[in-house]
Amino acid sequence: MDLFEKCFGYTEAKEAMRTGIYPFFIPMTENEGSETIFQGRRLIMCGSNNYLGLTTHPKVREAAKAAIDRFGTSCTGSRFLNGTLELHEQLEHELAEWVGKEAALVFSTGMQVNLGTVSSLIGREDFVILDKDDHASIVDGARLGYGKIERFRHNDIPHLERVLNSLPAEGGKLIVVDGLFSMEGDLADLPNIVPLAHKHGARVMVDDAHGMGVLGGGRGTAAHFGMTDQVDLIMSTFSKSFASLGGFVAGDEPVIHYIKHHARALIFSASIPASNAAAALAALHVMRDEPERIERVNRNAEKMRNGYRSLGFDIGHSVTPVVPIIIGDDQKTFLMWKLLFEAGVFVNPVISPAVAPGRQLLRTSYMATHTDEQLDRVLETFAKIGKQVGVI
Repeated sequence: MDLFEKCFGYTEAKEAMRTGIYPFFIPMTENEGSETIFQGRRLIMCGSNNYLGLTTHPKVREAAKAAIDRFGTSCTGSRFLNGTLELHEQLEHELAEWVGKEAALVFSTGMQVNLGTVSSLIGREDFVILDKDDHASIVDGARLGYGKIERFRHNDIPHLERVLNSLPAEGGKLIVVDGLFSMEGDLADLPNIVPLAHKHGARVMVDDAHGMGVLGGGRGTAAHFGMTDQVDLIMSTFSKSFASLGGFVAGDEPVIHYIKHHARALIFSASIPASNAAAALAALHVMRDEPERIERVNRNAEKMRNGYRSLGFDIGHSVTPVVPIIIGDDQKTFLMWKLLFEAGVFVNPVISPAVAPGRQLLRTSYMATHTDEQLDRVLETFAKIGKQVGVI
């Protein structure tokens, strides 16, 4: 059989393109944070992870520009060899301090953080235990490791306990969960997961890609629950609240030192350019110096959650700026996405396997820079189209 036969037979996406309901790879002319421009039309952006609106912050932009002027456009090498700048190490030091850990390590992307961290820690005699709603990068990192993967139902603590009880006492154990789950906007049940992990001698890693900058005064999910000291590893990405590209993991210095010398995703990837490091560092300073942005994004999120509920939409268990509109049907999900897009509201349609069958949804997310006028227009548009499609 020809290896490419599967490629020639793949027609679903092109059929969706022909019918005008293909929702992916939409090329924007401009992206101004809370609004974006597509083919000359301005849309309210409710599908971004730019939670604090820092991609347009003057201090972040100027920091990136100044770094290009000083260092050029690339480090042209791995962190392991010629690709480490003092700027990378300054960023690591300040990130560790921000999240309350001894040390931090910067990778080139958030996905590479999880690939490198999880795979470097999980050996042949070890176990990695995942929430079934964990991000794909966590799953792939677990697959790259040599240990055994176990999974438990989303936030189901009794099921997690049964999984842990089934594992042999020998062998290391790492529980990895999203802090803020990116599709439905709920939080990992750290107050129950962490004590259970300690009982069974397991370590805990929290992927806070979406929680950092939003929860715990900006310091993430563990800080939100007052459990920073009890969580072993905290990772996050720079492509959300940090308005850049890259990611980091933070924890005890010996653990970070080990990851630094064993994570293939770090050793064999070029480091982030100075402009990305400088932008992330400037964003971190804005989080620290302008806490009102964190307060604002959470106020906006509460306004939208209350608004959608009052209209009759099912938003699941969201308690964050990620607010799902659960529809439960592929066709209605894509139709509603299309009508919203044409009406000037940008959201993200999500279907299986990204969510379980019956949980198809429109993923909406909100920023500190959204105005009340913009949010009111979004709610009005959702009300009109939700009734038109028969969702409410």
